[in-house]
Amino acid sequence: MVPTLKIASNSDLAKRMNDIIDFDAGPIIDGSSSFSELSDELLEVIIDSASGTYTPKAVCLGQDDFLPWKRGVSL
Repeated sequence: MVPTLKIASNSDLAKRMNDIIDFDAGPIIDGSSSFSELSDELLEVIIDSASGTYTPKAVCLGQDDFLPWKRGVSL
């Protein structure tokens, strides 16, 4: 098993669900950051998570379910 990083596609979602979202990709949509800038930031979060210097919010919340055949909509 590996930790899951949850990425919000827009900043409104990231604000509403800030307790479970690890990364906000919304600045690409509103134009305040470029794809290149945010991809570098996301890579940092991934590296920090893999190295143990960042703990994903799902891990902090004890969300360690393993559902390989889950059907329907999921977040």
